[in-house]
Amino acid sequence: MTRYSRQTRMLVAVDCIIFGFDGQDLKLLLIKRGFEPEKGKWSLMGGFVQPDEDLEQAAARTLTKLTGLDGVYMEQLGSFGHPGRDPMERTLSVAYFALIDINQYKQQITDEYKAEWFPLKDAPKLIFDHADMVEEAQARLRYKAAIHPLLFELLPTRFTIPQLQILFEAVYDAGFDKRNFSRKVLSTGLLVKQKEKERATSKRGAFYYKLDKRKYSAKFHAFLNFVSDPGNLK
Repeated sequence: MTRYSRQTRMLVAVDCIIFGFDGQDLKLLLIKRGFEPEKGKWSLMGGFVQPDEDLEQAAARTLTKLTGLDGVYMEQLGSFGHPGRDPMERTLSVAYFALIDINQYKQQITDEYKAEWFPLKDAPKLIFDHADMVEEAQARLRYKAAIHPLLFELLPTRFTIPQLQILFEAVYDAGFDKRNFSRKVLSTGLLVKQKEKERATSKRGAFYYKLDKRKYSAKFHAFLNFVSDPGNLK
């Protein structure tokens, strides 16, 4: 096969920023890097794109290898290609961020990579430019959550309005007025109220809700400008 002449070859990798929510904190899933350079240091889960894969296939394979999950919300974040980003060899990385229900899937995470969840605000120092990837992913998550209901991907099947508010406050690092938040969420028409209440956190209890999956798919823009200015909702 004819190749382009006088061109330098480089490796292409994918890195996955995996977010989870434990009911109180927005968390980041990290691994201990198992090889040089930077062996033993904290890293995002990543890998090299194989000859028979496209980028999304490589990212999905990487995610499944670590979590055992298929079909989770995953979105391409961008490419990172500074010539010196990997001291071993010239490597271009395409980053993806993923949202998973930490409570439902935490038992499926493999022990092979010594993976650990860290509160995003307390994440350790990361190798290469992975901290830049996480920072960009957090900014993208905040932007997307204001106009799309994608944060539901981080929640269990049943949840309360207070639990949803805690999640939004964790993502935006901001306080929200309870009445305003409840009114705005319910006005989207995406939630189905359940008969049962969650009573572990208060005697009065809060009703559980479920996401209407059909409306979620059909009205993915129902949250348009839901958090146009978090500061005004404090």
